[in-house]
Amino acid sequence: MRVFRLPLLVLLLLLPVSSPWKSSMEELFGKIASRRAPASVQEEAAKGVLERLLPAHLSSFRFEIDSKGICGESICFRISNIDNSSRDAAEILIEGTTAVELSSGLHWYLKYWTGAHISWDKTGGVQIASVPSPGSLPRVDAQSVKVERPVPWNYYQNVVTSSYSFVWWDWKRWEKEIDWMALQGVNLPLAFTGQEAIWQKVFQGFNVSSEDLYGFFGGPAFLAWSRMGNLHGWGGPLSQNWLDQQLKLQKRILSHMVELGMTPVLPSFSGNVPAVFRKLFSTANITRLGDWNTVDGDPRWCCTYLLGPSDPLFVEVGKAFIKQQIKEYGDVTDIYNCDTFNENSPPTNDPTYISSLGAAVYEAMSKGNRDAVWLMQGWLFSSDAAFWKPPQMKALLHSVPIGKMIVLDLFADVKPIWKKSSQFYGVPYVWCMLHNFGDNIEMYGILDAISSGPIAARTSYNSTMVGVGMCMEGIEQNPVVYELMSEMAFRKQEVQVEEWLKNYSYRRYGSSVLAIEEAWKILYHTIYNCTDGIADHNKDYIVEFPDIYPFLEGSQPPQRRIKDLLLVKKNHRFSLKETSNDLPQPHLWYSTKEVISALKLFLDGGNDLSESLTYRYDLVDLTRQALSKFANQVYLDVITSYQRNDAKSLDLNSRKFLELIKDIDTLLASDDNFLLGTWLESAKSLAASQNERRQYEWNARTQVTMWYDNTRTNQSKLHDYANKFWSGLLKDYYLPRASTYFSYLFRSLQENKYFQLEEWREEWISYSNKWQAGDGLYAVSAVGDAFGISKSLFEKYLS
Repeated sequence: MRVFRLPLLVLLLLLPVSSPWKSSMEELFGKIASRRAPASVQEEAAKGVLERLLPAHLSSFRFEIDSKGICGESICFRISNIDNSSRDAAEILIEGTTAVELSSGLHWYLKYWTGAHISWDKTGGVQIASVPSPGSLPRVDAQSVKVERPVPWNYYQNVVTSSYSFVWWDWKRWEKEIDWMALQGVNLPLAFTGQEAIWQKVFQGFNVSSEDLYGFFGGPAFLAWSRMGNLHGWGGPLSQNWLDQQLKLQKRILSHMVELGMTPVLPSFSGNVPAVFRKLFSTANITRLGDWNTVDGDPRWCCTYLLGPSDPLFVEVGKAFIKQQIKEYGDVTDIYNCDTFNENSPPTNDPTYISSLGAAVYEAMSKGNRDAVWLMQGWLFSSDAAFWKPPQMKALLHSVPIGKMIVLDLFADVKPIWKKSSQFYGVPYVWCMLHNFGDNIEMYGILDAISSGPIAARTSYNSTMVGVGMCMEGIEQNPVVYELMSEMAFRKQEVQVEEWLKNYSYRRYGSSVLAIEEAWKILYHTIYNCTDGIADHNKDYIVEFPDIYPFLEGSQPPQRRIKDLLLVKKNHRFSLKETSNDLPQPHLWYSTKEVISALKLFLDGGNDLSESLTYRYDLVDLTRQALSKFANQVYLDVITSYQRNDAKSLDLNSRKFLELIKDIDTLLASDDNFLLGTWLESAKSLAASQNERRQYEWNARTQVTMWYDNTRTNQSKLHDYANKFWSGLLKDYYLPRASTYFSYLFRSLQENKYFQLEEWREEWISYSNKWQAGDGLYAVSAVGDAFGISKSLFEKYLS
């Protein structure tokens, strides 16, 4: 399988002479190449990836960093046969520009010559049974195959992935993830771990004590939003053990990334400062940002302090932060992330002010590292499009020298900004797939957009695209989406998705099963074909229960109109499609009947695959998906029964909804990858004391439930944002909530009174807060036969 492209510098030379970013990019690539680890170090690093993946085949492959000029000025790997009759000698030679290319070449060979499949452990793990034994590896076509990147960068992570997915990881898990990055071709990963320890040292230089930071840093599960200035103190404070532990971990992360030839992206200063700065620097320009999703503006975590970019102190602090990172980590990168006003609008839309803000951010970076390049998430241009009109966008994007900023077109899979901003007004950008919000478990994707979007952007007139990226809020879900997106780093032409899926199915399960292939055709045209322009965020009624007044037909509660009592939450990131219904409708973009047919095919073809971990994960996930959508209709039947004053029907449908929750919990319990206990135990494992253990568990429980603050009768505005279909969470959290709500419905009918919404909220919120503070144990190992349970539930509800 060949993928061709023009060498990078040739590609740059084809751009119009007036492209001001061309020379800057050439200079950046040159500096990055000079900073890479020696060839021998990178070759050993790639060998380590192989050893951890296929230890029996360690001698079957030979890795060589390109010293013969086979890649020219491009970034490539080449796979070649080695003619050797010795059974113990290497059979396949993989050459490449960096250890990332060597690892990518290994992955490409394993996929397309041996039928292997590599996924996250929590989405089924690796399928390598199809790899022949050493000495019997397949030979490549025509002696060698060369694959070149069409664009230089393959970016990875969202600034919140560190909290939704990585927060409780130890080194063993991080090493496996970095290996996965290398195999997928990621060469520009975000590296945000441990930055609070750096900030502690920097702030000490400005006379800020450790105690002054207790209300500044958020808790472990909420650090991403503390870093962005959305909140402070929530879930904290951080212990010195946490700070030291995470800094040590970050050093190992960076070391492994650099050994593999990656360019890590480090954080920089956006103006977020602790409250004590107002006292220490009384004349400094320090203001408070607006409220970000608190219930009532509690100052303990609301309205963070922002040091104005026009203040000389801004550059001093920013410079000190960059310098401290270089001191701790060495000279590992020139690329720094900074996201200004993430989900907080600037105080003015004056382009002059916005330009001064951007210039100050960049000056702080460049004072610390004169070669600094600012990498910015372009989310603000989507989330606050009403503010960021062309004058404001240009002011920010052109506030630094062209070529010294790279923008992540974060939401390009759904709402590409490059199209409506004239290629970001000449600024280099990375085409990104956002895909996942809140680390929800929901089957969703737009495979056609992934296959065609990067190609269309790269080949468009005056394109300034320099990479592709995966910017999901949470990982370890929808493996098919990430497999295809990773390949787009090496694809010059659109992928024929239906044919690709046939190959994917074979590799993922280790054999060709016609029924499974037919099921994937259906999934491609339904679940993975969301063309309505709405980003998915799982709002199924089980995991995001409506907080509304279930009014009776022809009536309304006293003194207040119905619309005043409907608390249909508008998500802070995006809104659902507007409908005429009073009840919030979960997003549904496909025929549930067709997906049920796909599930039937999955079951029909699974008799010989039931021992496959990858098959089991997909079967459980697909069954969960079908049942959760079915449950949505059952919930609507509950509300309809209540509105029609039909107590018998209300009882029947309520019991059915609650039984569905129990049955789905049993289903999820049959696979190790859908367990609440794993999340909680990983949090507790990082604690060095009983107090830390309780704090970390509270953080873990709170993030996936209430998320943020609440009052006695008002749920958090972000409740259920990070909802999960996990066994244990359904049974002990979502089930009691629905059960309590339904009991209030019954009481309303029996007593002929209006539904007591405030009373229900008070009872439910009290239960939720107690659960968040609880310490009950949950299973960390699967129980039951996933195939048998899925088949039984299909016959019970869907046949």
